[in-house]
Amino acid sequence: MPCVADWLNNPFSIVQGIFAQNVPNSDWEKKVTEYFKEKLKENNATNWVPSLNDVPVHYLKPNSLVKFRCMVQDMFDPEFYMGVYETVDPNTNTRVLHFGKYRDVAECGPQQEIDLNSTQTVTSERQTFYCVPVPGESAWVKEISFFDWVCALQARVSPSTSYTPSRHKRSYEEDEDMDLHPSKQKEQHIGNSSGGDIHGCVEPKRLETEASAGHHLISPNCSPPLDLNFPLPGEKGPACLVKVYESWDSFKVNDVLEVYGILSVDPVLSILNSEESPLVLVPFPADSSALDPMESMDTAEEQRVHSPPASLVPRIHVILAHKLQHINPLLPACLNEEESKTCEYLNLTSLFVSNFMSELSPVRAELLGFLTHALLGDSLAAEYLILHLISTVYARRDVLPLGKFTVNLSGCPRNSIFTEHIYRLIQQLVPASYRLPMTIATMNRSRFIPHKDYAANRLVSGVLQLASNTSLVVDETQLEQGQLDTTGVHNVTALGNLITWQKVDYDFSYHQMEFPCNINVLVTSEGRSLLPSDCQVHLQAQIIPPNMEEYMNSLLTAVLPSMLNKFRIYLSLLRLLDYSISDEVTKAVEEDFVEMRKNDPESITADDLHRTLLVARFLSLSAGQTTLSRERWLRAKQLEALRKARLQQQKCVNGNEL
Repeated sequence: MPCVADWLNNPFSIVQGIFAQNVPNSDWEKKVTEYFKEKLKENNATNWVPSLNDVPVHYLKPNSLVKFRCMVQDMFDPEFYMGVYETVDPNTNTRVLHFGKYRDVAECGPQQEIDLNSTQTVTSERQTFYCVPVPGESAWVKEISFFDWVCALQARVSPSTSYTPSRHKRSYEEDEDMDLHPSKQKEQHIGNSSGGDIHGCVEPKRLETEASAGHHLISPNCSPPLDLNFPLPGEKGPACLVKVYESWDSFKVNDVLEVYGILSVDPVLSILNSEESPLVLVPFPADSSALDPMESMDTAEEQRVHSPPASLVPRIHVILAHKLQHINPLLPACLNEEESKTCEYLNLTSLFVSNFMSELSPVRAELLGFLTHALLGDSLAAEYLILHLISTVYARRDVLPLGKFTVNLSGCPRNSIFTEHIYRLIQQLVPASYRLPMTIATMNRSRFIPHKDYAANRLVSGVLQLASNTSLVVDETQLEQGQLDTTGVHNVTALGNLITWQKVDYDFSYHQMEFPCNINVLVTSEGRSLLPSDCQVHLQAQIIPPNMEEYMNSLLTAVLPSMLNKFRIYLSLLRLLDYSISDEVTKAVEEDFVEMRKNDPESITADDLHRTLLVARFLSLSAGQTTLSRERWLRAKQLEALRKARLQQQKCVNGNEL
């Protein structure tokens, strides 16, 4: 019976065994999928699989099983390959059947030739996704995922597919300095490593630097740098060509996936991309009349983008893939009952949720206190920030996204480090985020909207190509006097459309295509923002720290790592809860609104009702309640009254600014 090392280190041996037993029966492909699915259901088995998010590709064994947490940045055209092919020995006329699935290069011995005219040949189709790490993924997500893998390695008896760190995984309850400085954790684990890859030792510094390949890499076969097409500037990590063999129609651009598949970094793929490509090494022809797959590509630029060297852009041949509801490693991977695969998993998930919900109230109180201190003593702004952080688009009615809750936090000090530190705190709480300094230079020079490059036949990414539930902090305090050019105007318009409609119109030159999104936008500004918002909260600082940087740093140092992890679970979990309003409460709310209109017909509008219902929804969820109660409705009205009174007060002070 195959051991762990077989299906992890050498999955091809498993595939070959199933193929040999079942050919010519076409069920062999399904049996391969089922085999690996069952293996990964075993206790903690998913953590045994090394991830390209954690380990540089050059430390992983070629043709081993790997996983990758990624966003689909682009989808290339489907390609044909030889699912089954036959080789013949010219000397002995011996014929052997081979499988081509999960391969880039045909397996062919020195005395064998591929018989392209064999009746046994099966031509199949696969889809290629260009995938990048989740844009703006927080450092703590990467670190916890890395140490989950480390812990799983140490629990295994069999050797790993790469290096084996010797330091035990620390508890989330301890090692406070490490939790606040995640890079130190990784350095210690790698520094204490007892081995390198399967051939030698790891050099810690090299591992760190090479793992974080930048936005552009020099390709050995291309004169200009290879643009890895990351949506956000300064992003690090691997980009991969992900080959999907089944159900690819269920995935779309910007989906966040976790894929398990066979790593392909065959040097031949680089040779194929050069002018000196030996045709004998060509993997699989698109049709029987053309051996070179490059011939089907129109331009050199398209060849360069679609077939980059595997050392820079490795291939993953997917055995299993699924969409991720979230990327928080502190939560169970799937909290949806319909998607939970086994009763045992469902029971564990339910137990996790019920245990956490039992301590929700003190966690919320601690988080409110933490954010109140971060917002300089303003507890009202902290309440609204919590509601913003757990908001999500839960449905769409025609073109209207329901559940979006963009907050404009006005009253922020101009050109201060305050907003930068607020973003740093948010980074520590949410799994993915990005801070956009709204300067004239940024607006005029940045590429916000993805566009189609027809010469390279690819989608060129933009800043607004983000995964669902990313927190986008727009810092308007950086805005200075100046002239927006055409690009700047388009970028501001795109930001406004994102906030109002939760969509980005990708530019396909001859037309625009709407891509719906679910992005939490927080706008920090001095006065009222130039951008639209669902709710403006004016900051009223109760504390003026003499040294803002020291004050903000001390906040993070003071919070226990265990409590910080509870904050992270709290914000991610509440986004995923279902919510409803009973008929009885609906009727009571309607009657209450009619009374409000009677008492103040000029200032109470339908927008006020919609916003108050949103506040009531997120207030209820923030308390762990999945239905609206009278108490929460009254509290929502109270918060809205306080917020409006503050805005009115500020308007009286500053004239018509607000």
